Amino acid sequence: MAIAAAREIHDGDVVFVGVGLPNLAVNLARRTHAPGAQLVYESGVFGARPLRQPLSIGDPSLATGALSIMPMTDTFSYFLQGGRIDVGFLGAAQIDRYGNLNTTVIGDDYDHPEVRLPGAGGATEISWLAKRTVILLPQTRAKFPERLDFRTSVGHHEGGTSRRALGSDEKGPSRVITNLGVYGFDDETKEMELEALHPGVTFEEVEGELGWKIRVRRPLASTEAPPPDTLRLLRDELDPMGVYLG
Repeated sequence: MAIAAAREIHDGDVVFVGVGLPNLAVNLARRTHAPGAQLVYESGVFGARPLRQPLSIGDPSLATGALSIMPMTDTFSYFLQGGRIDVGFLGAAQIDRYGNLNTTVIGDDYDHPEVRLPGAGGATEISWLAKRTVILLPQTRAKFPERLDFRTSVGHHEGGTSRRALGSDEKGPSRVITNLGVYGFDDETKEMELEALHPGVTFEEVEGELGWKIRVRRPLASTEAPPPDTLRLLRDELDPMGVYLG
């Protein structure tokens, strides 16, 4: 997942980084094919070059070698609202076929949910204002339901041109990366479609962990196996303590 996510970053991109696997992905991209990528953390850090993998968006390691440290409000107003974020990384508890996200509650009763989640954080702004977003989450039927229990962050809304009708000038979700494969979105319907399976994963496994009938982009590809040098960089240099890789 980290390697597939890193491939979504282009040299020179300004990337809004979340916690977890996105940390690993963007630092891998910066160390390989995208040395000019600039990392932005919502705690107020621009141009971060952490010497170790940060444990949170407030980890002191983010300040090491950073180009700028600023109030959190400046991060959102200048970078996000100013249209300066090329890629935003997001995770979620649930995602639907149009890339809308739930990080609020699990269960139909908002006042008495089965699980109350941390909430939106900066995800709502990132999903709306970044030029494109990449979503990372493990794939299970519970996380990929037919209908969200709560819509926290807008992806492609109801599909088609519905996001644009709400006033968005940005593209919205471009990729969903799971432990089973990589998804894109149909250009017209904006519905999620399976583009590639990870090595060793079957289509039946993917179908079994989805709450709707998946669209498939033909020919269905297989994600490229990571080269040994990239695996060594991930395991020995970027995450030697196994913070994210386990």
